[in-house]
Amino acid sequence: MTTEENSRNEVEISIEDLDVTFHDNSGNEVRALEGVSLDIRKGEFISLVGPSGCGKTTLLRTIADLQKPTDGMIHVAGRLPREERLMQKFGIVFQQPVLFDWRTVQKNVELPLELMYYSRKDRHQRAKDMLEMVGLSDFADSYPSQLSGGMQQRVNIARAFAIRPEILLMDEPFSALDEFTKEKLHEDLLRMWRQTNKTVIFVTHNIQEAVFLSDRICVLSPHPGRLSAIVDVTLNRPRTAEMKYTPEFNSLVEKVRNSFEGGSI
Repeated sequence: MTTEENSRNEVEISIEDLDVTFHDNSGNEVRALEGVSLDIRKGEFISLVGPSGCGKTTLLRTIADLQKPTDGMIHVAGRLPREERLMQKFGIVFQQPVLFDWRTVQKNVELPLELMYYSRKDRHQRAKDMLEMVGLSDFADSYPSQLSGGMQQRVNIARAFAIRPEILLMDEPFSALDEFTKEKLHEDLLRMWRQTNKTVIFVTHNIQEAVFLSDRICVLSPHPGRLSAIVDVTLNRPRTAEMKYTPEFNSLVEKVRNSFEGGSI
């Protein structure tokens, strides 16, 4: 077995009997997750799938140390999520790009590097490299308002990659985009993932999207959120658009849909 294969078999995130309970804006207690246990290997692409209210985003936020567990444990590379967050090991991509209108594309990508006290030269070169990776080198001096939604999300992804995180956490990053833009970004994301070998945890409502991108799909059922199934995606890599029309792809989509406890997603 090669060094790379050994690395990919290494458990990077260990989740044990995780419960998360919080209070909503009305003061009502919400049990978002119950008894979730999951091991995620280094370099894996994992999707979290399920209906609204099943705890997908809560699980992502808990891994990222943005939400505290009520019970159970999470370890990331053998450490607590807080330790990993403080060491800048997480890159996070939200549904909306959250770019600063008064900063150029280049300066938006440089922002986290400024906060980490990188030198001007180093952050400029790192941001330049990331913009080249997402195909936006020609727009480095543009402002967010001059870009399409898909281009803004590319900037968001470039910014997340700029800090060279070990783990990339993505919360429905393509849900607001049209299908043509989404398909292109799927291909771009997989290309960047292959180049960098990051561990990716990807939240989505879209089963087809999850099947196309993932190594494994974790199906969550709501009220409270439980891990009802884990589906291995057996499609070869690299993935191509033509795979979406194959019987194997459709079979995997049905398998995920039928794994949801309580009916169709």
